[in-house]
Amino acid sequence: MSAAWRVSVDPHRCIGSGICAGTAPEHFRLVDGLSTPLAEVVDPTEPVIDAAESCPVEAITVRDSADDRLIAPEG
Repeated sequence: MSAAWRVSVDPHRCIGSGICAGTAPEHFRLVDGLSTPLAEVVDPTEPVIDAAESCPVEAITVRDSADDRLIAPEG
């Protein structure tokens, strides 16, 4: 497992369901009706993956910060 993950939300795909903020409130919040990660780089943690996997429009991506490998959502 990598030492850090890079989290991003595509504002063009996000529909503001809030599932991510409910699943991982320490990592996501809604701003003006859209999801925003609280930090771009985070320590690996299961709630971040759960949030990405739960997004109904796959607007959240989690990548390895070292090699840009996609971690979530699984395709």
